[in-house]
Amino acid sequence: MSVNYLDNYLDKIKNEGNIELAESIRKTTESFDEKYLANYSFASHEVGLLFGNVQSGKTGQMFGIMCQAAMNGFYAFLLLTTDNTVLQQQTLNRVKRDLTDFLVCDETDSGLFIDNQLQKPVVVVLKKNYRVLRLWANVFNTTQFMQGNALFIVDDEADAASLNTLVNKDKQSSINKYISSIKDEGMCSIYLQVTGTPQSLLLQTAQSGFKPNFTHYFEPGKSYLGGDFFFPPSGKPDCVTYLTPSKTMTRQVVLRHLAVSAQLLGTGSVVSNCLLHPSVRQNVHEKFAKEVREALDWCRDNADGELVSELQKIYATLTPSKNELLGFDDLYSAVKDLLADKDLKVLIMNGKYDVTEDDYKTGCNFIIGGNTLGRGVTFPTLQTIYYTRLAKEPQADTMWQHSRMFGYDRDPGMMMVYIPQELYKLFSDINATNNSIISQIKQGIEPKIYYPEGLSPTRGVVLDERHVNVLSGGTNYYPSDPDNSTIEEITKLLAGFSDETTYYKVSLKLIENLLDHIIPSSEFRLSTFESILRMMLADNPGEQGILVVRRNRDVAQWTGALLSPNDWKISNSFPGHVVLTMYQVTGTKGWHGKKLWIPNIKLPNGKVYYDEH
Repeated sequence: MSVNYLDNYLDKIKNEGNIELAESIRKTTESFDEKYLANYSFASHEVGLLFGNVQSGKTGQMFGIMCQAAMNGFYAFLLLTTDNTVLQQQTLNRVKRDLTDFLVCDETDSGLFIDNQLQKPVVVVLKKNYRVLRLWANVFNTTQFMQGNALFIVDDEADAASLNTLVNKDKQSSINKYISSIKDEGMCSIYLQVTGTPQSLLLQTAQSGFKPNFTHYFEPGKSYLGGDFFFPPSGKPDCVTYLTPSKTMTRQVVLRHLAVSAQLLGTGSVVSNCLLHPSVRQNVHEKFAKEVREALDWCRDNADGELVSELQKIYATLTPSKNELLGFDDLYSAVKDLLADKDLKVLIMNGKYDVTEDDYKTGCNFIIGGNTLGRGVTFPTLQTIYYTRLAKEPQADTMWQHSRMFGYDRDPGMMMVYIPQELYKLFSDINATNNSIISQIKQGIEPKIYYPEGLSPTRGVVLDERHVNVLSGGTNYYPSDPDNSTIEEITKLLAGFSDETTYYKVSLKLIENLLDHIIPSSEFRLSTFESILRMMLADNPGEQGILVVRRNRDVAQWTGALLSPNDWKISNSFPGHVVLTMYQVTGTKGWHGKKLWIPNIKLPNGKVYYDEH
C-alpha cells in the first residue's frame, strides 16, 4: 500500500493546531506539483527557485514539496543548510520530527544511505562545507543505485554560499564546484533553490548552472508582518520611529521594550525580545550593551519617580491586538518586577560570545549583534528593533536578511522599529523592488531588478561582470548602427504624432510596440530595455511614458550624440518617466542610405537597472 507522504505531514501540522499553515503548504505544493513535478521527465537536470518572504515559513513549504516529490517517484533528497553546525543540527532534528516517513541521514551516515538502497525515501541533511560536500559528491556519484535515479536537492538560503565567488577570476569556488558535481553528474536532478532574497540567483548566467529555469512564489500567511507592514508604498507607519541625535535614545528603546514586555508577559506570552543592530564591530556591541545596562540601572534608580511619567507616555501608544491592554498600574508593577528579575538578559551575539536559542526563548531580552543576526537566526516575539547599521556600499539582499523584524508571532499594535531616516528609505526601496519581482513572477515574466543609485542588488563577486548589464536611469541610450524590421510599420504607428508637438504622454505599451520594430546594433541592449518596460507594466499596467517624434533629421551616423540640444533638454525634463525619442533620419549621412527610424531611450532617473545576458 502506497504511503501518502503529504497527507501524513499535513496531519502532523494540523494536530499541532496550525490549520492555516497546513492549507498554505497544500496550496503551494499542489501548484508546484502541477507546474513542475507532474510532468518531470526523469531524464534532465532542472534548476528552480522557491521564493518566499523572509521568515514567512519556507521550511514548511519545502517539506511539503519534498513529500509530494516522493509521491512522484523521487526517493533521494539532499537538503543543504548554511555552513553552521548548530543550524545543520537544528534542521536535521526538524526533518526527523516532521518527516517521519523518511529515512533521515546526518553528514556521517553515508553507510546508512547506501544500505537503504532507496527502499524508502531518504533525506540527507548537509551543511555547505566543502569537505562535507566533497565526501557526499563521491557517495552520490559512485553509488550504483544513484546512477538510475533522480536526486532532488533543496538548497536552503541558496544565494548565501552556493554561488561561484571566483567567477570573475575564471575559477570556481570549492562549495560551488561540489554542488555542481552533485547536481550535474548523476543521470537527472531537480535543484531547488530556496530563499527570501533571490537577487543574486536571478542575475546568474545560464552557463553557470545556477540560474533558475523556473521560479515559484508562495504567499505568506495572514498573520505575517512583512515589508509592506513596515515599509508601505507611501507614508511612515506608526510602528517606525526615526532616530534623533539624542543622548537618551538607547534609554527610550529600553523603556519601550520594558513596557511592551510587561504587557506581553503579563498576558500569557513566555518571551519578549528586543534587537539592537548597530554595527559589525565587536567594540560597538560592547558600547551598546553598556548603554542598555545603564538605561536599566536608570529605570531602577528612578522606579518611583521619572520612570512613572516616561512609562505613561509609552502606555498611551500601546494598542495590543492579541490581548487586552493591562491597566497602567498593573503594567507599571510588571515593569518593576522585570527590573528586579535576574532573568532579564542583555545578550551580545558575535564571535566572542556563545549565545544559543535557549538564551532568548523565554523572558525579557535585549540582544545586540552584527553579522550573526542574519540568515537562519530567528527571534521569537521580536517586538522592538533598534537598527543603526548603515553600510558604506549597501547590498539589498544582505540588508533584507539582516532585518529580522519580519515574522508571524509579532503583535502589530506593539511593534516599534527605531531607525535612521536614510536607512528607512533604503529599506523602502528594497521592498518596492521585492514587490516588483513578486508581481513579475506572478505574471509569468522573467524578473528584472532595479535599485536606486548607490544600492547594489548583491555582492559583486558572485555576478559575472561580462554578462550582467547595468543601465543607468537618466542616461540617453541609442543604437549606433540599427535597422528597422519595417520602416513602413513604424511610420504607420507614428502617423498620428506631429513633429510640431513638443512631446506626447503615451502608454508604455505603445513604446514597447515601437521598439519591437527596431533591429539593434550589438552595443544597444534592446532586449533589456524591453524587459524593463515589461517589468514596469507588470507593476502598473497603465504606466505612462513620454514620446517625442521628429522626422526628416539630417543627422550623421557615428557622431556620438543623436539628439539635438532642444530634444535632449525635453528628454531630461521628465526625470520620473521613460522617454522615447524617435528620429527618422534622411539617410544621406550614413545609416545605410535608408530613412530609418532611430530610437533614443531614457529610463527614470535615480535608478540602476540590472539584467543578465
